[in-house]
Amino acid sequence: MRLAVAACLAALCLAGLPASAQEDDQRDSGDILGNWTFQTKPYREGRCIMSGTARLTPNPEKGVYDCELTAVEVCSMWGRSVVLQKCSARRFGNQVSIRSEIDQFLESKEEGLVYVPDNFALTIQSAKRMYGSLVSAATAPAEFIRSEEGIS
Repeated sequence: MRLAVAACLAALCLAGLPASAQEDDQRDSGDILGNWTFQTKPYREGRCIMSGTARLTPNPEKGVYDCELTAVEVCSMWGRSVVLQKCSARRFGNQVSIRSEIDQFLESKEEGLVYVPDNFALTIQSAKRMYGSLVSAATAPAEFIRSEEGIS
């Protein structure tokens, strides 16, 4: 009887939670579809940092995702670049590999400098966080956080 009462109380408590809290708890940590923000730790001897957004969408191939990435790189020695990139993400268990190609420069850094596409090697920690490394012209620790999708 006590077990039945406890189960009913637990169900009532869950029913009282907002729908978004229930969905977050039930979201598969392997579900990487959706919108993410990311940021690296400083690199190039602390003179550069990168942040941005990534949107991962379904692809017909299992374990593959289409994506679009907007990277904002700020370096004290040559300024700011904002680069739109098309990418493909592959998931292997809890590992995610993102490979990009430059689509468009939205804002360019100092003329004459070459911008290399931004690739990432990540580990899925939870439904809301992936961490790993930027693997590009420079390498740096990187963290991806799932964007909160609010109602407008």
